[in-house]
Amino acid sequence: MSMIHDLEEIERTVLTTDPSFRAIERAEMDRHISKARQSALLASKDAFLLSMMRLLALPRNGHTRLIPNNAISVLPVRFVSIGTAIRLLDARSGYSEAIGSELISINGVPVRKIEAAAEAFLAGTRQRRRVIGAILFAWPGALVRLGVFSGGGTINYQIRDATGRISELVPDMAELVPGSAIYPRNEHGKADASWSPKTYLETRDFGQRGLLLVLPSFFDPGETDFSNAVCEAADCVRSRPDTPLVIDVRGNTGGNFLRALPLIDAIREGSDNRRVSVLVDKFTFSAAIVFVAILKHRLGARLSLIGEEMGDDLTFFAEGGTLDLSTGGAVVRYSSAFHDWAEGRIDGTTPKEIAAEIVPVGSLEVDRIWIANSEDVEARDRFCREIFDDFHA
Repeated sequence: MSMIHDLEEIERTVLTTDPSFRAIERAEMDRHISKARQSALLASKDAFLLSMMRLLALPRNGHTRLIPNNAISVLPVRFVSIGTAIRLLDARSGYSEAIGSELISINGVPVRKIEAAAEAFLAGTRQRRRVIGAILFAWPGALVRLGVFSGGGTINYQIRDATGRISELVPDMAELVPGSAIYPRNEHGKADASWSPKTYLETRDFGQRGLLLVLPSFFDPGETDFSNAVCEAADCVRSRPDTPLVIDVRGNTGGNFLRALPLIDAIREGSDNRRVSVLVDKFTFSAAIVFVAILKHRLGARLSLIGEEMGDDLTFFAEGGTLDLSTGGAVVRYSSAFHDWAEGRIDGTTPKEIAAEIVPVGSLEVDRIWIANSEDVEARDRFCREIFDDFHA
């Protein structure tokens, strides 16, 4: 199989069927297809993948994109967007003292300038681009395309630690590793790229103050563990109808929101005086956002959102499927269905089971900004106590 075959498969399966492309001029698509074809004919894999990323980013629909992780090699440094900063969360042992430091520049080029150049290759909202774009900082082929690296010599990362001390990381260019080893396909923001939830529900009882429910993922390949966790959470919530709640869906990249509806029902059935806060961040995506939207519609002013802007808007295209390309394992995610949780609209592509649940939410702006690494349990618990104290004030 060749890259030309991959391109033709994308044209045939994605561009003609994905409804998010209906608003894109054919001439613009053809221009990017031509560039991708040139890269394919030259057998330049990185250039081809980046051209495909550029093409699939045109609709600005985050669910439609090329995922290069399995097909590329990166330097052994894991960068993650925390708040508005790019931070080093993992690296080879020789760089352990630099973990947590903020990335300032690469080869003298400021991070913000690199991010601006990378926007055209990244699909979705500003927050989603921050999430999925971090891999570009470790991918030499991308840094060449972004005008940061010549393709020869070294890549110098200038970083700043918590004390303000500035230093440089200069990884060995011979130590490239598979992109998927450091950057997960569904970026969750954890230091360990291989992280997966050990449980679909974590509870933390703060006594009379309140109850914390942590829902790390809605994606359950076995289709039973998550449903069981939702039933357990619903029973717990029903047993304490007056207890204030904090629900943590930070880092929840989605799954099947329909399976979470029993928990929403249980929360809504509680006392009209029950206060609820939901913790969200830029790694909250897709079905997790829909969960928050329905909860907001049901509870109104009794629900507060705390954290940062989430990874998707309320109007998007989703469902669809994936294409496994022959180009070293790259994957294309494409969409097939329209969702509009802002105005409650549907169209002929919206699945019936989803159309039955869509409600007009308006917007989901955070009521209080709070940015912390979702792995910092102590900071989370301290903050929950503060939230519960405010509820009881």
